[in-house]
Amino acid sequence: MAVKIRLTRMGDKKSPFYRIVVADSRKARDGEYVDLLGTFNPLTSPEEIKVDAAKAEDWLKKGAQPTDTAKALLVKAKVNFPAKKVKAKKAKAEVKAEAPKAAAKKPATKKTTAKKAKAE
Repeated sequence: MAVKIRLTRMGDKKSPFYRIVVADSRKARDGEYVDLLGTFNPLTSPEEIKVDAAKAEDWLKKGAQPTDTAKALLVKAKVNFPAKKVKAKKAKAEVKAEAPKAAAKKPATKKTTAKKAKAE
């Protein structure tokens, strides 16, 4: 199940009000959701953002992916995002780059010496 943190629209026509929810990505925008994290009211000045930071951080740690808009709202609400994990391949590549290159040249083989002899 792909879980997203996204907005669901509430309110009347031309007076939007949003809930920040955790929902299965296959569900409809205003459909069923798993958990309610907070609200967003764009009509007030300044915009009103209320988020339960503890719940949001918990869902982010579990792997929920925020949409671009939801991520911007969470950043404004000062929610701490978990640190990204470094992939094993990148870590190995960095270790190899740091290691000294002791054997830069390979020993000559019969084929390479034969090619050199023909070229001369």
